[in-house]
Amino acid sequence: MLDSDATPVRVVLIAEDPLARGALSRALVEQGGDIVVLLSGTLAEVESSRPESTPDVVLWDVGLHPADGARLDAPELGAPVLALVPDEPSGEGALSAGARGLLFRDVAPAPLLAALRAVARGLSVFDPALSSLRAAPRASSPTSGQETLTPREREVLALLAEGLSNKAIADRLSISEHTAKFHVNAVLAKLGVQRRTEAVVRAARMGLVTL
Repeated sequence: MLDSDATPVRVVLIAEDPLARGALSRALVEQGGDIVVLLSGTLAEVESSRPESTPDVVLWDVGLHPADGARLDAPELGAPVLALVPDEPSGEGALSAGARGLLFRDVAPAPLLAALRAVARGLSVFDPALSSLRAAPRASSPTSGQETLTPREREVLALLAEGLSNKAIADRLSISEHTAKFHVNAVLAKLGVQRRTEAVVRAARMGLVTL
């Protein structure tokens, strides 16, 4: 039962497997308490329909054999992503794609719900068996971003790390949404990435932000 004083945690659930999606959805609805599922579907369905309000966290089940080893693309909904993975290689792929937390797909409901709440608050959550991926270096990470980012772009980057949308960034910095979008695009270009989540992950590995 939801505590009347609790702030709801708004979740978007993404899973390609309908059985897995159904099981996760039931667990969130029946045991979540403060968990509110805004939208549930495949990645294509969610990206095409979009929730009416920005979620606090995205729960992303990458599947049992995610794209058969192909590069993973995390959902881009302006919120931090908690990924459910079948093994360590998939966890590394999800982390590189921008996931904020990693748990195995067979995680029990209680730790799953706790992880969702933690990630929604801006924390990183890793299953102990996957925690080594958290600090794994990536040889391909650029090293020049710290010198090329302007002070304003670093502010924008920090807000991206909080999972804020362009509008929320604009509101926080008292600038127009158009200007916020301009700065976001500049950050992506200077870090050599195309997605906001990739920018946050790359910046974290460069020491520009702390997840």
